[in-house]
Amino acid sequence: MRKWIWLMLLVLMTVAVLGSRGSTFFEQRPSPTIVERIPVKTLESQPKSREVDITPQVSTDKLLNHIQKLNFQRYTPKERSLTRIYITAELKKAGWKPKLEKFSDGVNIFAERPGTNKAAKAILVAAHYDTVASSPGADDNASGVAVVLEVARLLGSRPTPRTLQLAFFDQEEAGLLGSQAFVSKTARLQNLGGAIVMDMVGYACYTSGCQKYPAGLPVTPPSDKGDFLVVVGDTEHLSLLNAFQNSQNIPSTALNKEESMPAVLTLPIPFKGLLTPDTLRSDHAPFWYQGVGAVLVTDTANLRTPHYHEPSDVPATIERSFFTGAAQIVVNATSTLLEKDQVLETQPLS
Repeated sequence: MRKWIWLMLLVLMTVAVLGSRGSTFFEQRPSPTIVERIPVKTLESQPKSREVDITPQVSTDKLLNHIQKLNFQRYTPKERSLTRIYITAELKKAGWKPKLEKFSDGVNIFAERPGTNKAAKAILVAAHYDTVASSPGADDNASGVAVVLEVARLLGSRPTPRTLQLAFFDQEEAGLLGSQAFVSKTARLQNLGGAIVMDMVGYACYTSGCQKYPAGLPVTPPSDKGDFLVVVGDTEHLSLLNAFQNSQNIPSTALNKEESMPAVLTLPIPFKGLLTPDTLRSDHAPFWYQGVGAVLVTDTANLRTPHYHEPSDVPATIERSFFTGAAQIVVNATSTLLEKDQVLETQPLS
């Protein structure tokens, strides 16, 4: 009898030991540390995916197509009228309502998309559309017009605190007449926080010595090759320039970018360009004289390209990669400025 009792006790002890080992295995398999790590990794990756959607990607094909469509001299009244027909049609396609603003010597085109904050001043993106006689002006300035149209397409339906305004100036080549007429309407300047003006943004050269510089620049020239984009701004509105300093690092919606963005040289100009008259040669200058912040975005014109004001300024001379990168930089900087609602004037020294 005792033997049976001992045998029963031995069996119970064996079952207890095996049962305890089995429960340990089941606890280890669904280990809570492993299950918790999986969603944590997923949550960490979500902000990165949202970050990619900050700024839309420009289309090289659309940019170059605009230049091809504008591949004709835009000098006579009839030629400039045909140009306005094309520009206004493209704006309407993108959902804008362009207005023609006549002045004594020509016609500007203006369009506006209101922002969500009425107290935040507007950002204007602009370019001139006329040419000199006998030049089709692919770089000067179909390239600038193409970038403004791309800004219209990409940012026209994008809600932002600031209002986005677009302008296409006539008669720049005759002495900045279109931009002077634009700023003469002082009422519109009261709600204008700053202007981004493009004049020739499609040419690059990659041989040593192809880039020249005017005298009196406030910075040391970065290179004797013309492979960078220049942004000229007044020191009274450095926030506009600052928007371009980091514009290459802003992610876009493109997952596989074939085009790289050029380096950006920002030039803060004191005394409204009185000491550097070469920085006053385009449509940003009338804004400076009215106390409105403005930047000129350019490939430096005749300081780089041999096709300046020549019949050879044709679409074939546009450097595709540089032009696409320049356009993306403008879209990035514009998007950044539209999202802000603080004052853009440089704070005076205390």
